[in-house]
Amino acid sequence: MSKHMKAAILLEPGKIELQNRNIPIPASDEVLIKVQSVGLCGSDVHYYQHGRIGNFIVEKPIILGHESSGEIVEIGSEVKHLKIGQRVTVEPGVTCGVCEYCKSGKYNLCPEVKFLATPPYDGAFCEYIAIRSDFVFPIPDEMSFDEAAMAEPISVGIHAMRRGRLQVGETVVIMGMGPIGMLSAVVAHLSGANKVIGVDFEESRLELSKKMGVTDTVNLKNENLAERISEITGGKNVDLALETAGNAKALQSALTSVKRGGRVVVVGLPPEDIATLNINEIVGGEIDIFGVFRYSNTYQTAIDMISQCKVAGIDLKNMMTHYYSLDETKEAFEKAISDRTNAIKVMIRP
Repeated sequence: MSKHMKAAILLEPGKIELQNRNIPIPASDEVLIKVQSVGLCGSDVHYYQHGRIGNFIVEKPIILGHESSGEIVEIGSEVKHLKIGQRVTVEPGVTCGVCEYCKSGKYNLCPEVKFLATPPYDGAFCEYIAIRSDFVFPIPDEMSFDEAAMAEPISVGIHAMRRGRLQVGETVVIMGMGPIGMLSAVVAHLSGANKVIGVDFEESRLELSKKMGVTDTVNLKNENLAERISEITGGKNVDLALETAGNAKALQSALTSVKRGGRVVVVGLPPEDIATLNINEIVGGEIDIFGVFRYSNTYQTAIDMISQCKVAGIDLKNMMTHYYSLDETKEAFEKAISDRTNAIKVMIRP
């Protein structure tokens, strides 16, 4: 095997260059993975356009991409539970394992996490990555690498439903039918939700969401949200609302969509840090509000749910609208930006 690999490097906002990099040498507790598929995430696009997300600032050239899958080609001397040739998906946030958050199972809050494609750590838009073996999960033979890469974003949906305490038979509304919104709908459907309501401005996304577990839709261009929610739920409003669009107005709409005693889960990050909410509604209705930051202990569940999709009549490939090679990484980003309506999930195959 060559000692060098191709990698798509973000040099500065809007500028990606294909370069040769040394293939990583796995440490004793790591495995080396030949990357086969990587999903393009909204956070990647944000770094590409703006060079930062909140306090995470790109200060030097970086490899983006964190929704990845591939094949193990080398293992460290301490790795016993994995083997060369295994097809795997990768949980991208390697944590310290010893802080109070890691010890309590909330390792997504670990202050020392090394998360792929979050500055200063390189990601997976390259041919090989090395990562600690306990963040690598084998996938079934029948699962494609593209599907396996979806374990990362579907994990966000799993964590959101766990935070929101979704119960079988409940009604859910999801604000925003982007990839996270659609995959959250998949999770809600497979978790036994009675109704899953998808809300968006784009009819094409709403139509696609019906193939992803959504039972009812609301098009904000021509429908009144409150009236439609009341109509769908028989005047009861929903048990659980998710805000995945990263929009302060959508967050307020989520609050008004839940019944008294309902729950709201905030997944999306709006451009502004401060959002105005109706405190009287929150207090008077005893509405619980939960924040979501990535996920923890979700990956095996995510793999299992991806496998369940076929049985449930859900084909995740319906979301994967565009495919690019590693050489075409810049074109992939430009497509995701210029065609937000139709470019639902852009995939890169190194």
